[in-house]
Amino acid sequence: MGGKKKSRKTYLDGKPKKLWNTQLLLEELQLMGEYGLRNKRELWKARSVLKHIVRRARSLLSMRAEERAPLELPFKERLYKMGFIEDVNIPLDRVLSLDVRAILERRLQTIVYRKGFAKTPYQARQLITHGHIAINGRRVRSPGFLVPRDLEDKISYAPGSPIAAGAQQAQ
Repeated sequence: MGGKKKSRKTYLDGKPKKLWNTQLLLEELQLMGEYGLRNKRELWKARSVLKHIVRRARSLLSMRAEERAPLELPFKERLYKMGFIEDVNIPLDRVLSLDVRAILERRLQTIVYRKGFAKTPYQARQLITHGHIAINGRRVRSPGFLVPRDLEDKISYAPGSPIAAGAQQAQ
């Protein structure tokens, strides 16, 4: 099905159903500017991730309590490790109220910008794609990489990067 030249789309049902919804278009543009997204496809990918999470939460809520108990905690622990929720002990209903911003906040591009490595989200994207940012000593060149909570503190400049050398001299 997929190949190098004909890859599958990584978002499912991400495109808006109504082609010209002014409010949705303005909201998408605002999110693209705030998070420095390259195109709407990146926003649709984040919405697809959110849709899978919400769908799983709904299916868990529809189960009986004794069936749900062993499945609910691992699901919430996974969401906590990814950084989408703040506490494992929140009720499952709160997972349904997650917004696409929760997904966009966990992108490497956003975290690099929030940590102060870059002055704008667009500069953060450029630093990542040019190979100046590393996680745990390994270069990551994908701005859309969803950073788990445990790797968030291990983001730094890549070893051998001229920007890293300049940052060390400034200190």
